[in-house]
Amino acid sequence: MIKHYVRSIEKEALKNNYFRKVLFTSKHEQLVIMSLNSGEEIGNEVHPKTDQFFRIERGEAKFILNNGKDIHFAKEGYSVVIPAGTWHNVVNISKEKLKLYTIYSPPNHKPGTIHKTKKDAEKAEKLEHD
Repeated sequence: MIKHYVRSIEKEALKNNYFRKVLFTSKHEQLVIMSLNSGEEIGNEVHPKTDQFFRIERGEAKFILNNGKDIHFAKEGYSVVIPAGTWHNVVNISKEKLKLYTIYSPPNHKPGTIHKTKKDAEKAEKLEHD
């Protein structure tokens, strides 16, 4: 297990083309990079006991919170914090790939998780819940 993570998160996020890639997991937090195609979304979800921090490195996103009651737009350089228990979805509204990273606290995915596509992520999540 890696004890520390010291790298340029901006460079890691910008070169990533996987839907989701876990870079680092500790007992209390997890660092994940993501790349969403134009029009692609994470999907409406809630983490009952996990806070989530997002940072946009390239592109523009629409954050749909509380099942559409709150909508926010974020672009390169913006951060969004989603408290535990908040329904949320992130949609890529740019013509290019949306590059971002997210920090879960506590961790949300198995260490080392890689989902090359959203379809891979949905399949893995279905298996976890069956």
